[in-house]
Amino acid sequence: MEIIVKNNKAKYEYEFIEKFISGIKLVGGEVKSIRNHKVSIAEAYCYISNGEIFIKGMHVSEYEIANKYDSYEPTRIRKLLLNKKEILKLESDLNKKGLTIVPLSVVIKNGFIKLEVALCRGKNVRDKREDIKKRDIERELNFKF
Repeated sequence: MEIIVKNNKAKYEYEFIEKFISGIKLVGGEVKSIRNHKVSIAEAYCYISNGEIFIKGMHVSEYEIANKYDSYEPTRIRKLLLNKKEILKLESDLNKKGLTIVPLSVVIKNGFIKLEVALCRGKNVRDKREDIKKRDIERELNFKF
């Protein structure tokens, strides 16, 4: 599994409850652009509408060599491909207060481009400080003279 891009800010901002790996509905130029690492998910978020899950704000740069007639909008809304059971579970969990779906990474798995998403709860300032303290202590323990 090759990681194309990772959302590092999500680990700091959210507490992960459950992770899912989904497919993405893409056009030809987008696939080539993603394979060239021309993608960003830093501002992206996921939502459920009419029993389908979508990602909004994922930026995929246009493929330079592609035909101009096959162009696409870089930040268009893309459909995610999950099982109906998983979508229903996510939808029922989203009704609970404070939960959201956040994209974590774009990966290539068995030749297919996949998006790893997680059901998350936002961290408060206190939790963030505790994570920083744990990281600092762990770094000091692993430091060798």
